[in-house]
Amino acid sequence: IHAREDVTGQHTNKETFARAAAAALHGGVVHVADMPNNPAAPIDDASYAAKEMLVRRANLSVTFTLYAGIGPGTKPLGRNVPYKAYMGPSVGDLFFTSLEQLDETLALYRGRNVSFHCEDPILLERHKTAPLHELRRPPECELSATRFALAMIEKHQLSGKLCHYSVGEGLPLIRAAKKRLNVGQDSTPVESGQERSPVPRLTVEVTPQHVFFDTAQITPTNRPWLQMNPPIRSPADRTAMLEALRDGTADYLATDHAPHSMEEKQHGHSGMPQLDTYGPFVAWLLHAQHFKPERITELCCANPGRFVAPYQQEKFGRLLPGYVGSLTVLDLAKPVTIRREDLKTKCGWSPFEGLTFPGSVAAVWVRGEQVG
Repeated sequence: IHAREDVTGQHTNKETFARAAAAALHGGVVHVADMPNNPAAPIDDASYAAKEMLVRRANLSVTFTLYAGIGPGTKPLGRNVPYKAYMGPSVGDLFFTSLEQLDETLALYRGRNVSFHCEDPILLERHKTAPLHELRRPPECELSATRFALAMIEKHQLSGKLCHYSVGEGLPLIRAAKKRLNVGQDSTPVESGQERSPVPRLTVEVTPQHVFFDTAQITPTNRPWLQMNPPIRSPADRTAMLEALRDGTADYLATDHAPHSMEEKQHGHSGMPQLDTYGPFVAWLLHAQHFKPERITELCCANPGRFVAPYQQEKFGRLLPGYVGSLTVLDLAKPVTIRREDLKTKCGWSPFEGLTFPGSVAAVWVRGEQVG
């Protein structure tokens, strides 16, 4: 997610940790991982600790795992944290202007857990004058960056994650890389009750928005609201992402929650709020797309829990002894219509407004206590 509450206190229009937590619980989410592209980015021990202190002071029910940022000139922290690398421009200046520059920096992060935003900065620059957002960030930008990220994961012995993946043509590259990098990984189904091996060397996220929306649905009216990076793709790409979630190529259903205000969206900001609607969207996968419940628990619980465990010193995402007792109950017989007045996110809007999902969040428990 991108809460973007800032240690400087200057960006008061942005989502606070408290509002992000409220939106998360409303959507049935009990644990979030917050990205580092803040105006004052957490890139060293001091700035990371300052952001950590903000979360602690908020005294939230939802658990926050914080990413540290990788940018030109950064070095690993003195503690075990997950990292995020932005290949192309984002909020703030935490991005690289060339892939070679990123390679030089990643050499310092050997063996660390690094998540990648896969868009080639050189190709983005080449297409920047195209008339539409999706043409300014075409699939070739993501494909080029995918090849590079996979090479970096292998070269620098990283545990790598490709964030918010969106291009169907890149999936064969990912499947081939997984066969090379994830050798010996345990594939025991979560329902067996057995323990799982550590996080695989290569994992992949897909967002709700990239499996629900495609370019055929974009109109002049909704275009500002559906703008994100990487952009909404073709119908074929949307179908490919849905199947990647189904067949195990994708490991996580991740929100990429980016709650820009309505005014900001009208001025070209990229990103959508997704926390409030996560549980209802999962119900849509179960009902309309016929996902098996076991697959949902992999995507939404077990795999994310396995990702965050090393940084929290606790076990999350499974109903087993020794795990944190946080869970969500969905009522698959109680539809919910997404209404602006029900949303908890500070931005106050959703791309799903007016849509009725076939199920809803019935109850949420956090550490053994019902909170919703």
